[in-house]
Amino acid sequence: MKSDRLLSILLLLQTRGRVPAHDLATRLEVSVRTIYRDIEALSASGVPVYAERGRHGGITLLPGYRTDVTGLTADESRALFILAAQGAHAALGLDEALGSALRKVMAALPEPHRPAAELTRRRILVESSRWMGPPPREVDVSALQDAVFADRRLRIRYRHSGTETPRTYTVDPYGLVSKAGVWYLVADRRTVPRLFRADRMHAVTVTDAPVQRRAGAELADVWAVLKHGVEVRPGGIAVTARVHRSRYDLFLKMCGNSLIENPENPENPENPENPENPEDDGAAEWITVRLGFGILQAARTLLPFADHLEVLDPPEVREELANAAAAVTRLYAGTPAAPR
Repeated sequence: MKSDRLLSILLLLQTRGRVPAHDLATRLEVSVRTIYRDIEALSASGVPVYAERGRHGGITLLPGYRTDVTGLTADESRALFILAAQGAHAALGLDEALGSALRKVMAALPEPHRPAAELTRRRILVESSRWMGPPPREVDVSALQDAVFADRRLRIRYRHSGTETPRTYTVDPYGLVSKAGVWYLVADRRTVPRLFRADRMHAVTVTDAPVQRRAGAELADVWAVLKHGVEVRPGGIAVTARVHRSRYDLFLKMCGNSLIENPENPENPENPENPENPEDDGAAEWITVRLGFGILQAARTLLPFADHLEVLDPPEVREELANAAAAVTRLYAGTPAAPR
């Protein structure tokens, strides 16, 4: 633990320059007294580190001192190679840079850690796109990235879902987020946080006006607020349904985002009186779930499951699905339309 801490101190000082002792103590979760003891240990081992007193003082290295020690543990080196998820780096035009960086990291790793890192690269693959859905439209994320890094306000032509005509907005960007293979621009519009899908942007223009972000707000914080607003929508309609066990995995893939309450133990039958032969009890084949929909018509996404999913409550959702099913029956019961 102490050797890891000493390496952490050395690398922090090398990247950040002068750092107050209490900042190091907070970051490494130790006391200030322990930090000073560690500084003495580094100095005794030949590292040119010293403390400067005063209001603007702190711990610092002798100017020009550098070390090639990475300080990476075996798990840390493996984590870096798992981080190389396919998709995001290619969209940003950083595939070659990532490959070069990983080769440099591999060369700098201690010899005992290299086989584990190489095995991780060959055995672990991270795929960012989701099943059950069309691929997102191709978008020039690298151009949008350059615009975000300019720290200037952006003027975008944006088409909202369900509309054909794009609208123009002037926004203050925080940055880009890739979620399940889809890129989003996180920005303020008139100090209100907004989310814009990159594949719905028709034009992006960098203005001369400097960006005006809210004080103290960072990309991760604004994204967390927007994400919560999408995933936990107030109001709406709560639906209780039962799903046949044979379609439960497919149901999770298609409707998992609408779940507001997971079944307590989906692996066990609802009626555990006869766990040896759950097929003997019809109830054992069904799993009860609770879902949330913003509007009544959104519950029609349950129709593809036909008789493998039954809405138990509320009655208006049952009626909505029954009317939709009846309309489909009437449509296909008549004479087929002539081919165009």
